[in-house]
Amino acid sequence: MKALSIRPVSPDDAAAIAAIYNRYVERTIVTFEEEAVTADAMAGRIERVTAGYPWLVCAAPDGVIGYAYASAWHSRCAYRLTSETTVYVAGDRHRQGTGGALYRALLDALRARGFRCAIGAIALPNEASVSLHERLGFVKVGQFADVGFKLGRWIDVGYWQLML
Repeated sequence: MKALSIRPVSPDDAAAIAAIYNRYVERTIVTFEEEAVTADAMAGRIERVTAGYPWLVCAAPDGVIGYAYASAWHSRCAYRLTSETTVYVAGDRHRQGTGGALYRALLDALRARGFRCAIGAIALPNEASVSLHERLGFVKVGQFADVGFKLGRWIDVGYWQLML
C-alpha cells in the first residue's frame, strides 16, 4: 500500500466518505439505505460515531479511498463492550489490501479501548466481504433470511463475530 496512510477521520473527510458510500447505496445491496447521503449528513454521522467509537480513513495522495468504523451493536448498556464494524473501499480500490488494512487497524483500535467483541453484518451474497471477515478471524454465527428488500429482491443478512 504505497503512499497510503490510515488515520482517524476528520470532519473534512465527510464529502469523500459520502461519495464512496453513495456508490454502494445506489448500486449494491451492501447497505440497505436506498437514498444517497449528503456530505452534511455524513458529517453528522461522523460526529455521532466518534463520540464513542473509532472511525478511520485510508488516505492516498489523491484523497480518501476507504474508511472503517465501529458503532454500537445495540443500545442497552450490557452491550457496551460489543461493537458492529463496517468497512467501505472506493470502487476502483477493491482487492488491493485497503479493506484489510483498515479493518485490522479498526480492530486494534477497538482492542485498545477495551472492547470484547466485534460483529460484522453482511448482506448476502457477498463473497468478498465474507472472505475478508474470515481472513481476519471472524466466525459466522447466524443468518437471517429475507430481512431486507432492495433493488427488487429479498436479501439475507449474515452475522460474523470476532472475540477481541
